[in-house]
Amino acid sequence: MTRALFLVLAGASTAMAAPAAANEVTITVTDVRSNKGVVRACMTTREDIFPKCRKDPASHRTVVKAGEKITITFKGVKPGKYAIALLHDENDNGKADRVLGMAPKEGYGFSRDAPVRMAPPEFGDAVFDMGESSKKLTIKMRYFL
Repeated sequence: MTRALFLVLAGASTAMAAPAAANEVTITVTDVRSNKGVVRACMTTREDIFPKCRKDPASHRTVVKAGEKITITFKGVKPGKYAIALLHDENDNGKADRVLGMAPKEGYGFSRDAPVRMAPPEFGDAVFDMGESSKKLTIKMRYFL
């Protein structure tokens, strides 16, 4: 009887020692101007390719239907320095459309509300630290036109 109780307790302590669930980054997207198309989101640790996360096979990416209320969750996020880029791809053609090849025609947003001047923001303007616990962010969608 004592041995059985020991085995049960030993099993319980082993289960409690198992690693915690993977960290999550939850993004609330605000100020989306229409329900047209999709919102494309990517999160990367690679400064050299930001904001084009497609070139990073380890990046976290997703596409969600555009709407009034959008919440995006990336699971299994390891600790590190990340930056997030959002695109409101209103015509769902998979790219950021521009007027005369320069000004963004569709909505965009970046972590830390990184400013857009004559070009997309630098990684350093959008970077945030991801620690051991989950993180919640709000990103405001912005429109040039």
